[in-house]
Amino acid sequence: GADVRHGGGQAYYSPASDSVHMPNVERFIGSGTSTPTESYYGVLLHELTHWTKTKERCDRPSPLEFEKEAYAVEELVAELGAAFLCADLGVTQEPRPDHAQYVEHWLTVLKADNRAIFKAAAQASKAAEFLKGRQGV
Repeated sequence: GADVRHGGGQAYYSPASDSVHMPNVERFIGSGTSTPTESYYGVLLHELTHWTKTKERCDRPSPLEFEKEAYAVEELVAELGAAFLCADLGVTQEPRPDHAQYVEHWLTVLKADNRAIFKAAAQASKAAEFLKGRQGV
């Protein structure tokens, strides 16, 4: 049910249009542990996890760009959700170099709240279950 649009050079979820934007699959490269197609689906599942945050889906707060901690939490939820879904679907996923930009923010959140990882994992699990429930719809 997600509106997934292909083209361009960036992957992102747009709350304004309630759509997921993905580069074409040909733009993804493989690695020693994943094919270009697996890399594409790892990113798509990350963005689809963001897509679940709306009130009518999983009802997570939508962080504003300047709210670094809330943004970091949402990115952690999306990464965990993608990891859960990749595992369920048998998609291998190697950490990408661009993930490093989030690590510092995640550490800040995790140091401030030692239960944050559990909260994020619960939200990611809820998002993954929501997406799995939408298969074939």
